[in-house]
Amino acid sequence: MVSIRLSRVGRRNSPSYRVIVVPKHKDPWGDVIEILGHFNPLKNPKELVIDAERVKYWIGQGAEPSDTVWNLLVDEKIVTGKKHNVTHISDTRHVTLNEAKKKAEPAPAAEAPAA
Repeated sequence: MVSIRLSRVGRRNSPSYRVIVVPKHKDPWGDVIEILGHFNPLKNPKELVIDAERVKYWIGQGAEPSDTVWNLLVDEKIVTGKKHNVTHISDTRHVTLNEAKKKAEPAPAAEAPAA
């Protein structure tokens, strides 16, 4: 299985990423099949330089983009579809958030009888 994913490059506190094609079980900092582009989240607006034709080729060959790469490709309109959720909340945190939300909601007002 081949995946399209990000590989971090750059100095400490200055992240930038390469968009790479690599076997799913391999280390993203090792040998890669192909570098498709790069992503710099620190620029305003965020900079994504990517070879769209090669991305479409690899997806056609069965490569699976990671959730983050998928969302970047949807933003650039290279692929169509819904964005994937990349924020994972633990079950205990989810329960805590729901309880806090219930406390914050105002109680429904009692309806006055119609005259």
